[in-house]
Amino acid sequence: MKTGVRRFLEGAVLVLLAALAVVVVVGVGFRKAGAALVWYDEVASILLAWLTYYGAALAALRRAHIGVPTLAQRLTGRVRLAVVLAAETAVIGFFAAVAWAGWQVVRVLEGTSLVSLPSVPAALAQSVIPIGAVLFIVAQLLGLRDALAAEGARSADAPPAGEGEP
Repeated sequence: MKTGVRRFLEGAVLVLLAALAVVVVVGVGFRKAGAALVWYDEVASILLAWLTYYGAALAALRRAHIGVPTLAQRLTGRVRLAVVLAAETAVIGFFAAVAWAGWQVVRVLEGTSLVSLPSVPAALAQSVIPIGAVLFIVAQLLGLRDALAAEGARSADAPPAGEGEP
């Protein structure tokens, strides 16, 4: 399942990045030609937000998001396990709150549309908040086994990471 989610997120990030690049290049080209596109800024902003959420979920899946891994690496045994679980619980709890708040935003925006593209529902553009938060939670849960396996792989006798190396 982790491989499937990783491939989905990599594909989504790639598509969003390419779409954002195309929109920006086209928008700049039209602006330089004196015929600025009315939808360019709004669409580029939305694509950037989507790219950020999906990219963050991909980083979480790879266990490459912001954290303090050195702290957990220096701890051993049950203390390390408790710190890892507390950190995972805090991150998942935060993104659960973000998902809930994002869903409230989507509900409030029902019936409204983008300013520059009236045919596009504003709720669709803002749906990245709950979707991205849920993807981040899924990524954290899929990576939890790796975080816990790292705990099992370390022995109490081994020096903490970074120590004993020249």
